[in-house]
Amino acid sequence: MYEDKMLTCINCGNEFAFTAGEQEFYAEKGLTNAPSRCKDCRTARKKANRAARENYETVCAQCGKTAVVPFIPKSDKPIYCSECYADKQT
Repeated sequence: MYEDKMLTCINCGNEFAFTAGEQEFYAEKGLTNAPSRCKDCRTARKKANRAARENYETVCAQCGKTAVVPFIPKSDKPIYCSECYADKQT
């Protein structure tokens, strides 16, 4: 059905395998374009995008510890630190 394909990364120019399993996954998700970057370049791009986000400090509504969030906190909704948020999800 699917066969491994060798593709060339648009960032670094190295060849990388677009495996049969990856092709099947792309088809299941309805993705029509093959990846244009190798795994290392995709990872580096994701890290760069994450680093560009600005984080904001606020106080946890439950325990009072400092919480860091990727959005501007509003006073009309409670904000929780990671631990308290995880406790609320269970």
